[in-house]
Amino acid sequence: MKATKSLPFKETLTIGLMMFALFLGAGNMIFPPLLGQTAGTNVWTAIFGFLITGAGLPLVGIVAVGLTGGTLKDLASRVHPAFAIIFSTLIYLAIGPFFGIPRTGTVAFEIGAVPFLPETMNPNGLPLFIYTVIFFTITFWVALNPTKLVDRIGKILTPILIFVIGLIVIKGIINPIGNFSTPTGEYASNSFFTGFINGYLTMDAIAALVFGIVVINAVKSRGVTDKKEIAKATTKAGFIAVSGLALVYLSLAYIGATSRNVLGESDNGGAILTGAADLLFGQFGIMLLAIAITFACLTTSIGLVTACGEYFNGIMPKVSYKLIIAVLCLFSAAVANVGLTQLINLTLPVLIGIYPLAIALVAYSFLHRHFGGYREVYIGGLLGAGVVSIFDALKQMNVDITVFNNVMSAYLPLYEQGVGWVIPSLIGAIIGYVIGRSQNHVITPNKA
Repeated sequence: MKATKSLPFKETLTIGLMMFALFLGAGNMIFPPLLGQTAGTNVWTAIFGFLITGAGLPLVGIVAVGLTGGTLKDLASRVHPAFAIIFSTLIYLAIGPFFGIPRTGTVAFEIGAVPFLPETMNPNGLPLFIYTVIFFTITFWVALNPTKLVDRIGKILTPILIFVIGLIVIKGIINPIGNFSTPTGEYASNSFFTGFINGYLTMDAIAALVFGIVVINAVKSRGVTDKKEIAKATTKAGFIAVSGLALVYLSLAYIGATSRNVLGESDNGGAILTGAADLLFGQFGIMLLAIAITFACLTTSIGLVTACGEYFNGIMPKVSYKLIIAVLCLFSAAVANVGLTQLINLTLPVLIGIYPLAIALVAYSFLHRHFGGYREVYIGGLLGAGVVSIFDALKQMNVDITVFNNVMSAYLPLYEQGVGWVIPSLIGAIIGYVIGRSQNHVITPNKA
């Protein structure tokens, strides 16, 4: 393709829509309604915290990867080459075949297919198996040719997805199904930080580090070769995607906040959306929701398989991309058949352990020039964040760490709010700066 200096707005919009669809998986549609129902009158404070981790962090993640060379490995290499390989592989496995990809198939089945099965049929047997085989076969077919990803998702699937979501949301805003209810649980006393932590569940902040290479390759395929122009186009597309995400989150949280007095308390956002769709549109609404969830899950699955395939092909060049994504799809289909509940129970502790490291890595990358590129700053900052995040993950897994919890609750600011890793990370970074400055250790590559 002929080289071009900058990307036309039409192409930027197409890539932005593709990015929006890649991020907008089922979790993004399920968690905001549950947040809204639980937060009630505190919904706007809660959703603000949710937007920081569910929309803001994905944007800065995409920009950070774009500025440092185009891959998560490039960004993580600022800490250490060995860390880059280990951390990148852990991220790709978590967001890919272990949790992220299987969840797309399972959630699509639970909301897009189960409501239409006979009540006497066990959905978790043969129906789930058949559905996931078809789902991941389609994923494999679209991901087989990454160069056509923009056209297939950005120009075809995304408009359908936006139209379907828009119908449900607009009707729910024009004709609210109820009034805001009283906040319950953690949202009654700690709505902002509870929303902030629940934003982890979207997995989009770490997905941004994974999708970065997909988006940047899409820009390059349009003939843009200048690094600054690639970063600029990626940032603009990111703003388009994040704006779409924020609108969806706000709208679905509003629907959830108005639902409890009519639908009663629900265990998950899927039940809230199904009930709201039924009230607003009847059986037609349930069908609309099934279509929206299916497309949301499918686009995310395609993006994750593509990104993971390109990453593992990069570290194992002798293994073909086609074989890698075939294995990814087969493995994900097998894991998906374990069931949604088990996957969700396993996901949150892992995310609580990984997210602080990802956030710290991205945050310090934007300050790279200001601290002279000392590797010790990254090492200290991530060590500080990592120690606390490990114990947070253990606590989420119900491991008995009472002594540690008591000490941290008494002496570590923000620990009770779930973000106690912030202060240790900053302290570690400052110590790293002092050490790096005294020894004059500077990172030479990627000095953006």
